[in-house]
Amino acid sequence: MPTRLSWTRQHLLVAFALYCRLPFGRFHSGNPEIVRLADALGRSPSSLAMKLSNIASLDPAITSTGRVGLKKATAADREMWKEMEGDSANFALECQRALMDAEGLAAPTSETLEYEVIDRVGEDKIVQTTERIGQSFFRSMVLSAYSGRCCITGLSVPTLLVASHIVPWRLEKLHRLNPRNGLALSALHDRAFDAGLITIEEDLTVRISANLAAERDEFFATAIESYRGKPIHLPKKFGVGEEFLAFHRENIFQR
Repeated sequence: MPTRLSWTRQHLLVAFALYCRLPFGRFHSGNPEIVRLADALGRSPSSLAMKLSNIASLDPAITSTGRVGLKKATAADREMWKEMEGDSANFALECQRALMDAEGLAAPTSETLEYEVIDRVGEDKIVQTTERIGQSFFRSMVLSAYSGRCCITGLSVPTLLVASHIVPWRLEKLHRLNPRNGLALSALHDRAFDAGLITIEEDLTVRISANLAAERDEFFATAIESYRGKPIHLPKKFGVGEEFLAFHRENIFQR
């Protein structure tokens, strides 16, 4: 009988990275991405697919709807899930490093994940540019959670979708890469959400600012006004952070 390969932290990080970027329902051993990474880890595709299903059994957004993964999540799986919820930024960086190492790519450092470059223009003007490599990981988590569709309109054209932060990047360091702090939105609705012209109510329906009440053009009526009071499409993984939505309603939304 072959020796069972233990799940090291490095291998678990790769599994969690895959869980974050694959839609629920694609955790099967025939998935080419699972096959490729399983081979890189020296594991069988079925072993990696089973681990993804075990991780799914820890996700409240999945279990609360009656969908369940396998029920053999280990203590290490549970601890890692807590890590992901507690310090999502560092956890995302670790996942990126492990994934890129498995793929034979140069792993990112904390400096390349996020840093500020200060450039003096003239004598007194300072331009600060923030590089957000972690945004790509956040985007894959959020869009996979919403099955690649805008949660308001259902739009599914990738180039027109944004992984929108509920609490803005600049205001929330700890949860910048927390998928519960994200919504999949069309580029238009992302802009309106960031500007506080729309928000999401406690019952997860769309609310539109009274500041737009005077708008009468046909495009606005179709693209924005028609979604007033409509429920959003819920994510298949991770769930929506109610605490983040509450912050947006209280601090960003134009009442």
